Order: sequence, then structure tokens, then C-alpha cells
Amino acid sequence: MPPGVSPALSYFDVVVPTTGRASLAALLERLLEAGARRIVVVDDRRAGECLALPAGVERLAAGGRGPAAARNAGWRVASAPWVVFVDDDVLVGAGWGRRLAEGLAGLQPWVAASQGRVRVPLPRDRRPTDWERNVAGLETARWITADLAVRRAALLGVGGFDERFPRAYREDADLALRLMDAGWGLALGTREVEHPVGVAGPWVSVRKQAGNADDVLMTALHGHGWRERAGASRGRLRAHAVTTALGAGAAAAVAAGRPRLAAGPAAAWLAATAELAIRRLTPGPRTPGEVLTMAATSAVLPAAATAHHLRGRMRARRLLRDRSLAPRPSPRPDAVMLDRDGTLIVDVPYNGDPERVEPVAGARAAVSRLRAAGLALAVVSNQSGIARGILTPAQVAAVNARVEALLGPLGPWLVCPHGPGDGCDCRKPRPGLVLAAAARLGVDPERCAVIGDVGADVQAARAAGARAVLVPTAVTREDEVRAAPELAGTLDEAVDLLLGAP
Repeated sequence: MPPGVSPALSYFDVVVPTTGRASLAALLERLLEAGARRIVVVDDRRAGECLALPAGVERLAAGGRGPAAARNAGWRVASAPWVVFVDDDVLVGAGWGRRLAEGLAGLQPWVAASQGRVRVPLPRDRRPTDWERNVAGLETARWITADLAVRRAALLGVGGFDERFPRAYREDADLALRLMDAGWGLALGTREVEHPVGVAGPWVSVRKQAGNADDVLMTALHGHGWRERAGASRGRLRAHAVTTALGAGAAAAVAAGRPRLAAGPAAAWLAATAELAIRRLTPGPRTPGEVLTMAATSAVLPAAATAHHLRGRMRARRLLRDRSLAPRPSPRPDAVMLDRDGTLIVDVPYNGDPERVEPVAGARAAVSRLRAAGLALAVVSNQSGIARGILTPAQVAAVNARVEALLGPLGPWLVCPHGPGDGCDCRKPRPGLVLAAAARLGVDPERCAVIGDVGADVQAARAAGARAVLVPTAVTREDEVRAAPELAGTLDEAVDLLLGAP
């Protein structure tokens, strides 16, 4: 890990959606060897036997709703600042975990995602088949979830994956474009995963044409320029549509009893089909089996692509009307409650001297951004030093006044003067301070957020029904980091998270 980087910021959880592929076992073994802190396997089968998983690997059932929904289920139970999505048909390379942690720790705060490099092993003793070349295209694909690390804060900000994409196709490109639209940057990491080709039947290329329906949804959501932005090839849909129209015209003429009229379209269809087959066959091994496969599938592929495109156009209209499956970013709160010690200022235990007050790095700018955004502010702070006789209320008030002198107005101050054993309702992790602050500000607790540095701040927020963001420090326990619903590396990043901007 680079010097000066907090260990909490290098934490990552791994999410592996699966349909029960046999390759899963080898992947999990490699991930455990790589030192992954937490691995969540999301079982996306509709039914079947329970997966046999190694010790230390968590299982989550997704009910067969598709890879986008499975990934959403996985990252929402994750707790680390980074969530690494890994497909169940890849193998992580040597040094993967170390390179991943080092790469994430070295990223700028405005970078939301880091993609691993994909290597597809191809046969060395012959030319690759059409299917093998198709899989090899993953080596140059951008922002694919074969190995994609994403900040959990960024996922929360854009609402995660769009569940209107039903298959493992374009849901990753859609996420990347929405992250870029929100102002986030994307980066390419140095870690590597191996993606074996896998066994596929002769008609796999025809089945893959179902992705044309998802391309229609991408155009509806992101405009006609989405391919350039996502680094996706344009494909041959127009040529396929022309070929399909020629074939349909010839068939219609024959059905109408006019075979001479069908001759021209039929010849043109045959020429277009032959051109497609030759284009696909030329780089390949040209074995009898491959020649037969290319000839048969090239005759059907254009019609399949066109049909899926038309189906996608009808489906896109319906999906855009029904936004129940669309990603929903976390709403911006109306008010923010801030912990004092360790969050706004450097924690000096039982400090009663205003001269020892030191704001944390970037605190003044972060608080100014909250005020400029029109959010109401308050401070909620446990001060058990009063109950212990170490501090007087006047000393606490003097320190609070110094904080405001350095950071500007922070709204009402709500302080719990009790000790841990006093049984009060105001001491965090109980919700009393948060509820009282919400009442003072005239805001429903559900429309509030709490920023703090320890688990008690998070628990108080959640008990009150408020949103909670944890900014870990040296005193934050690892179990508190794991349990936090939202994490930020700095106070400024926490403000980014609440304002919905990177």
C-alpha cells in the first residue's frame, strides 16, 4: 500500500454473481488466495440445490432476476469503500489482490471505477474460431464487469445497475456512462484476470443477437452517440436489416406465386449471406465443421438480429414508461448532523481548551459546501467528560464556540452530558440527539443525514431513521467500517456523497 494511505481506504469487498457455473469453485479458490477480505456470491438461479461454497464465502440468493439485479443485491450488502465485481467464469491472476489494493489506494477521489485487464487464452496451434474471436474481444472492451471495482459511494450516487437490462450485456456500459454523466472518472488498473473461452454450441452466435434489444435501450437512455462514449463497436445491424428485408421480399414473392419476381431479392440475399459467412470464416480455422457452422448461422443471424432489434424497440417504450426497475440514486437530505470530535475537529480526548481545537483537513470547505447547497446543519456530540467531572459545561461551550469561529456557523449544538451508564436517551448510539436536532431544524428524521467517525454515530442515525455516512479515522474499529451503510474517505467525500456529486 502506498505510504500515507489509510488502511480503511484499501478495503474492498468482492461480489460474484453466478448461475452455478462449474468455473466458480476455481475462482473462489483464487480469490481466497488473493486475500479478499469479504466475498459475496450472489446465486442468481431461480431454483436448484444450494451452492457448496468454501468457508468464509457468503451466499446471497437473487432469485433469477438477471445479472444487474444480482450485482445490485451484492453491493448493497457490501460494506467496504470499494466493491469489486468479478464474473464467475474468470480466474484472477497472480498478485491480483495486491495490485488491486495498491491501484485503488492510488486513485484520485474523483475516479469512481477501475477496470482490470482481461486476457483470453487462445489456441496457439491453429486459428481461433468465430466464437473464440468473439470472446477475445473482451480484451479490448471497456468497463466490463469481468473485473470492475467501483466506489460504493458512486454506486449509491447513481443508484447502481439498471435492472431493465435483463442479460449480461450493456448493463456495465450503462453504469459507466451514468457515472461519467455524474462527473466521475474511470481508470484502467494493472491487475489481470484470465477469461477462458468456454464451451459453446454452434448456434451461440445466433443466440447472442438478443443483445440487439439491449442496444435499443442504450440508445433510448443515452442517445445515438453512446457507442463512441462507451467504446463499443457499431456492429452490422443496418446490413443485417437489409439482408433480412431481401430474404423477406423473396419469400413474399414466392408465397404470392411470382417466382420470377423473387429471383432478384433471392440472389441479393444469397450474396449478402455469402459475404457475411466469408467475412466470419476468413480469419478462422476453415475446418469442415467451422465452414458448416458459419454457412448455417450466417443464413439465420441477420434475421435474428433484426427481430431482436424490433422486439427491443417495443420493449424499450414499455420500460421507459415503467421506471420501477430503473436505478434510483439516494435522495439528497434536507439537513445534515455532524459529529464534533474526529469528524469536524481532530479528536483531543476531554478537551476543554479552545486553543487546542484543530479542524480536520478540508473541514471548512466541506461545511461551506453544505451551507451553499442550502442544507440545514446541526452538531450532535457526546461529551461524557461533563458527567465524569473532567469538563464543565462552560468549557464544552467554549470549545464549541471556537469550532464555529474556525468553520463558520453550524446550526444548533446538541450535546449529551451523560456518561455511558447513565441510561439517557440522548447519548449516541441512542437516537435522542439526532431526533432533537431534527425537531430543532423542523425536518423529518428520514430527510436527515448524520456524518460521524465511529459506529455510535451510525447507530444513532439509523435508530432515528436518518441516513448515515461513516468517515473512518485511526480510532474507527474494523467491525464499524464493515457495518457502515455508507463510507467516505474524508469529510469532503462524505459531502460529495450527500450532494450526489463526485
